[in-house]
Amino acid sequence: MEMKINKVLQPTPGRGLVIAGPCSAETEGQVMQCAKDLAKLGQVDLFRSGIWKPRTRPGSFEGVGTEGLSWLKRVKEETGLRTTTEVAKAAHVYDCLKAGIDVLWIGARTTVNPFSVQEVADALSGADVPVLIKNPINPDMGLWVGAVERIYKAGITRIGLIHRGFSYHGKTQYRNVPRWQLAIEMKRRFPELQMFVDNSHICGRRDTLQEVAQEALNLNYDGVMTEVHPRPDEAWSDAAQQITPQVFGEMLQNLRLRKPTASEVEMADLIELRRQIDEVDSDLIGMLGKRMQLADSIGEFKAARNIAVLQSDRWEEIMAEAAKAGNQHGLSEEFMKSYLRAVHQESIDHQDAIVNK
Repeated sequence: MEMKINKVLQPTPGRGLVIAGPCSAETEGQVMQCAKDLAKLGQVDLFRSGIWKPRTRPGSFEGVGTEGLSWLKRVKEETGLRTTTEVAKAAHVYDCLKAGIDVLWIGARTTVNPFSVQEVADALSGADVPVLIKNPINPDMGLWVGAVERIYKAGITRIGLIHRGFSYHGKTQYRNVPRWQLAIEMKRRFPELQMFVDNSHICGRRDTLQEVAQEALNLNYDGVMTEVHPRPDEAWSDAAQQITPQVFGEMLQNLRLRKPTASEVEMADLIELRRQIDEVDSDLIGMLGKRMQLADSIGEFKAARNIAVLQSDRWEEIMAEAAKAGNQHGLSEEFMKSYLRAVHQESIDHQDAIVNK
């Protein structure tokens, strides 16, 4: 689908765009204190706060509801900060439009459900309001793309993306693993859409917020969305990942905005390095082709002797040895596992085709 997209927020020269505020609007006093402290930083482009909070289990704090919209309205009047909050159904959209909320965002739990996205899109029809769309909880590109298309078809042309990471069943340092390659692919498909990193939801803890935010800026993201609370330890939701306005200001000072591309003088050196990478990639592809030829020979050997294609012991041995070898060359264990799984699956497919002839 061909799209003509406009920016959700106009960038300030020399720095990335900043969206900040508490995970949840808890009390009017908490919201106003946070907003006033953030306004003093002079770098916040959009004040965020959840009014409706989708929770996995009943009984958890699910937001103050429409009452909080008047608090956000007061934020704008008294601090000049523009405001944004999450919407998950038509009633939320209507209430936000009536309250004059500047930007709406669709959360991960909504993006994952096309029926919910369509309900929001229908409610937005005829409105002139920017919309940010978080990636779905699961690493499903189709759902993220579909959400963008549904909102665009509703007539919304100011659309942005929020990368908040993806759920993962297993041990990891993140609350939601970044899977940077998926966000990069979205940016490739929709280069005109601004991309923001929600480092709070990726990290799930305070000590790695700056590291993840900087990684996003290194990848040419347009800015950050961070949860900030005047008293984080007392927060009614997601306390572990929120920081004070003061700490947030320090984080912003330490972040480095990268140039989107090299200058003409620098470009010659970059072109040469890219040429060398192209040569290495060509060699790698050639070696992978030779590996698959050997896999074909193994497939013929197994077919002639009625031997099963998958040899689990052999596969475990390859994984263990390759992880060690990769580490010696500065390759992460996660990368080696992903690479080997892909190569192994291609080998299995080759052998299957031969055995099943």
